[in-house]
Amino acid sequence: MTDTPVKDAKLVQYLNEAYSKEKELEVSLEAHIGMTTLTERKAYKKRLKDHLRETKSHSKALERRVKKLGGTPGVLSSPREAVASGVGKVAAVAKGQVAAAKGPLHAVRGTSEQEVLLKNAKTEYFNEHEEIATYTAIETLAEAVGDKETAKLARGIRRDEERMARYLEKLIPSLTKAVVKEEIPAAERRRPAARKRSSGTRAKPSASSTRKRSSSAKRSSGSTKRSSARKASGSTRGSSGTTRKRS
Repeated sequence: MTDTPVKDAKLVQYLNEAYSKEKELEVSLEAHIGMTTLTERKAYKKRLKDHLRETKSHSKALERRVKKLGGTPGVLSSPREAVASGVGKVAAVAKGQVAAAKGPLHAVRGTSEQEVLLKNAKTEYFNEHEEIATYTAIETLAEAVGDKETAKLARGIRRDEERMARYLEKLIPSLTKAVVKEEIPAAERRRPAARKRSSGTRAKPSASSTRKRSSSAKRSSGSTKRSSARKASGSTRGSSGTTRKRS
C-alpha cells in the first residue's frame, strides 16, 4: 500500500468508516425487525426489512469500491491513517462486537411495546442522519479529487438514507401518539377540539341579532304605515278638489 496515491488512501479511509457503520446497522435493523410484532405496525416492519436489504447492498457496494481503490474493507489503508483516526484492525473488531451486542440491548428499552418501537425509530432516525453526513463528505471528497465513480456511489446511497429518514420523520409522531394512548390515562389527555358545524346547518341566532331584526322590522312597518297614510290623504284632497270644480 506504500504506492497508493494519497487521494485514494483518504477515500478508502472514508469508505471504510461508512462500511463499518453499514455493518453495525445490519445488526441493529435485524434486532428492530424482530421487535416489531404489533399487527398495526406491519407497514413499519416491512419498511425496516426493505431498508435492511438496502443496507446490505450498500455494504457490498462499499466493499467492492474499497477493493478497487486498493484498500481492504473494514481496515484502514495505512498505519498513518490508523494513527490519525485512532482506529485499526483491533478497533474494527471491537466495533463489530459492540454492534452485535446492541441488538439484545435494544430489546429491554421502553416501558411498553409502543415505546420500544418509538425508541427504535428515534435511534434509526439518528443513524440515518449520521449516514447522510458521512456520504455527503465522501461525495464531496470524491468530486474534489476527480473520482466520479466514488462520488456516484456515495450520492446513490445518500439518497436511500434520505428516503428512510423522511419516512421515520413522519412515523415518529404516530408512534408517540400510540405511547400516549397506551400509557397516559384518558382523563389526563387533551380532549380533541369540537368539530365545526357543517355549512348546511344553520347556526342558532343570538338574542342580540334577534332584537336588531325585530327593531328593524318595526321601523320598516312604521315607515310603511306613514307612507300609506300620506298617499291616502293626498288622494282624498285630490278627490275633494275635483268635486268642487264640477259644481
